[in-house]
Amino acid sequence: MVLLVLGRGRTGRMVAEVAHERGHSVRVIGEEENRHASALTAPMLAQFEAVIDFTTPQAVIPNLRACLSNGARVVVGTTGWYDRLQEMTAICERRNAGLLYGSNFSMGVQVMYRLAADLARLARGYEITVSETHHAGKKDAPSGTALSIQQALQEENPALKVEIVSHRHGDSIGTHVITARSSSDVIEIKHEALSRRSFAEGAVRGAEWLAGKRGCYDFREVYSQI
Repeated sequence: MVLLVLGRGRTGRMVAEVAHERGHSVRVIGEEENRHASALTAPMLAQFEAVIDFTTPQAVIPNLRACLSNGARVVVGTTGWYDRLQEMTAICERRNAGLLYGSNFSMGVQVMYRLAADLARLARGYEITVSETHHAGKKDAPSGTALSIQQALQEENPALKVEIVSHRHGDSIGTHVITARSSSDVIEIKHEALSRRSFAEGAVRGAEWLAGKRGCYDFREVYSQI
């Protein structure tokens, strides 16, 4: 495949590395080259089979609007924009584009979502909280992953009140902990990212899966196919 990666940050660079390893041709564009999605013209996008976005909450909406309006296939690992999801889905459907989005492309985190649902269903009488820790430069808080964990818990048990506690310091890649506490014991489910490679591999595999497809997909719902 020929892939376009948006974002020269640490995850974007890792995405490009993984894509090369998997035999794809890759071009990477940083935000300084693509202000307000100015580089994402129809002739430019026509050169690529899929676009992978790991930019910022501010840049992702112009990028999505440009890509989807031109019928591109887009994988979005950026978070902090889901209040605009309905708008982006409408463009995707109207323009016969493809959109795969996810708060976290790590396969390990997908397992954590399933465990969260089991915990909410089985651990009656427990108080459940979610804590997340990321590097000091992360723009959004709570993290998209923490919000997805909260959603997984509350989908299984709508009456459940789940507090999220966010921490921003150092260069932590990402740690999420679900704590269920009763008067007699404590249950913890923890996922700690040791490398951005897990996010990159999931995103590249997602782009391979999305090629040729139309419509809007949540990685959490389709990851078992990927």
